[in-house]
Amino acid sequence: MNAYDIAKPLLFSLPAETAHTLGHGVVGLAGHTPVDRALAGHYAVDDPRLRVDALESTFPNPVGVAAGFDKNAEAVRGLAALGFGFVEVGGVTAVPQSGNQRPRMFRLRADDAVINRMGLNNDGAEAVGERLADLSAPVPVGVNIAKSEHVDTAGAPADYLATYEEVAAGGDFFVVNVSCPNSQGFEELQNREAMAAILTELQDAGAAPLLIKLSPDLPEPAVADTLDLVTELGLDGVVATNTSTERPDSLESPNRAETGGLSGAPIEARATEMTRFVAERVDVPVVGVGGVATAEDAYRKIRAGASLVQLYTAFLYRGPSIAREINLGLLDLLERDGFDSVEAAVGADLK
Repeated sequence: MNAYDIAKPLLFSLPAETAHTLGHGVVGLAGHTPVDRALAGHYAVDDPRLRVDALESTFPNPVGVAAGFDKNAEAVRGLAALGFGFVEVGGVTAVPQSGNQRPRMFRLRADDAVINRMGLNNDGAEAVGERLADLSAPVPVGVNIAKSEHVDTAGAPADYLATYEEVAAGGDFFVVNVSCPNSQGFEELQNREAMAAILTELQDAGAAPLLIKLSPDLPEPAVADTLDLVTELGLDGVVATNTSTERPDSLESPNRAETGGLSGAPIEARATEMTRFVAERVDVPVVGVGGVATAEDAYRKIRAGASLVQLYTAFLYRGPSIAREINLGLLDLLERDGFDSVEAAVGADLK
């Protein structure tokens, strides 16, 4: 048993958000002390076969932390020390937001899943931008930009622009979040006209590399329409996918009836299929996220067309060694299948 296995019963006796806040705080603190070098020596896997050149950056490995874990850019260095190849911070909004009322995060332990309805709680773009500017991050950092709660669809382009301008100096790539299921007004943003207005506003301001994050609940025709827009506007990438409001019949946990976005193992197959659907239709990097908990999960998304993968829920269940375990496992899988790098395996299963 490792230290996390020993601590896990105590952490899981706490409310989910309390445990997350505690764990996030420990990781954030470690990243600002000499402990981070010791952690990196233990957890980081340094192998050129894992490196990925994408989105105008070099990623030391393809395994990143999804938006939502480090909303306010307080734990990037600690997460890098744990062996993650990149971190996406946020979602960030133009103004600080407290989010929805608690409780708003729920474990589904029998399903290796989480439901959250956090509601984009964050410190606001100015504060996050200041942290990012002072960060000197050792890995690429993406910034997830979302709509402020009080802003309507007509005001969304200006709102996204205001956030981008505050965080621009500290981000290596920028993800436009129009698919958050836990905050009001996002459904209206998922039509072509609304998305085009937001994306064009950001492109005119010089936002690049610029990606869009898709919902796993969109029907294929709607996804295809969005991907046409990706090509038409020349976006730099796609993140597939966000959390899901759907509830598979397989869910066993008592918390399965809670409202909010479902993440973790139950959406792995759907997210991988979405990754494949996207990769077959666009010629830009795809970031695969949803249910990644093992090297095999990550490898399926990579072979389905993902240049990079992200996780969050599995980090809560598996602990700080998860990036190391996945990266070591990926090296074994690459060698088994005769690939000399992760990049060589991207899209291997596409038609």
